[in-house]
Amino acid sequence: MDLADAAERYRGELRVHCYRMLGSYDEAEDLVQEVFLRAWRGRDGFQGRSSLRAWLYRIATNACLDHLDGRARRVLPHHVGPPARFHETRVVPGEVAWLQPFPDDLWVAPRDQGPDEAAVAKETLELAFLAAIQHLPARQRAAVILHDVLGWPARATAEVLDGTVASVNSALQRARATLRTHLPPGRNDWSPARPPSEDDRKLLRRYMEAVERGDLGAMAELLAEDVRTTMPPYAEWFLGRPAVLEALSKSWDADGPDYVGAFRVVEAAANGQLAAATYVRGPGEEAYGGMGIGILVIGDGRITEITAFHTPSLFPVFGLPPTLDR
Repeated sequence: MDLADAAERYRGELRVHCYRMLGSYDEAEDLVQEVFLRAWRGRDGFQGRSSLRAWLYRIATNACLDHLDGRARRVLPHHVGPPARFHETRVVPGEVAWLQPFPDDLWVAPRDQGPDEAAVAKETLELAFLAAIQHLPARQRAAVILHDVLGWPARATAEVLDGTVASVNSALQRARATLRTHLPPGRNDWSPARPPSEDDRKLLRRYMEAVERGDLGAMAELLAEDVRTTMPPYAEWFLGRPAVLEALSKSWDADGPDYVGAFRVVEAAANGQLAAATYVRGPGEEAYGGMGIGILVIGDGRITEITAFHTPSLFPVFGLPPTLDR
């Protein structure tokens, strides 16, 4: 097996690694291509002193660090301004880089991890962790991902980052302190949330049915009092059940000027969390076009957060058709 074929076995986990570093599926896909190009160009420098996997991770990490140099962190709408009221236009200064979702079907367990370690690694694809880690400087981010997520020893992490064990340990200490200030309340460091239960999945199906029917009463029963809804790349976001229901009442009113259209919703799989893809058929249209991929967080039997990524361009990546006939 030549070097190119051997390296290809690691494409999936390298894509996940780049996604954690960058917070963008599109950029991660591009960076993986860059990694293989760099590996091919530098193939004569691979002496076998480390494993091929470690060598590729070193290339990938440094490609991400180069890419991140001088770039703003990726965010969600609630990171850039206060909650809005319906019809309030939010102007965000400058160009904002938004987080993107990642399809579960493309998640690949690292080859050197057992089932327990792989489960924890998968949980660090959830949006709460991705948003928190974006607050870290790039090299601290890399240290946390390599050491705390992938389980690499401090010495191996230092080799990838061209640093010392002492510098890695110092970076990890600072990074963990920063993460604790940005993770949701009750979450210690990067410990995973519990996996969705069958009751959670039933609630997801009730949510999907309520959206398709445009049923505000049913939706009100599902939402927590302090629910937060966002829809990147739109900067406006809503906090609290009354504000969310007010926005929905306008966009679901077929007789009103802000009517969006009829919806169809199908279950999706994103970031290891409950998710649903929404299609909309506007007035006068025949087909339902892809609109967004929504990721839900549930607590105490209610929906506490909905992040609806308005990214129809990513539907094919999630194995979703671009349109539905009915």
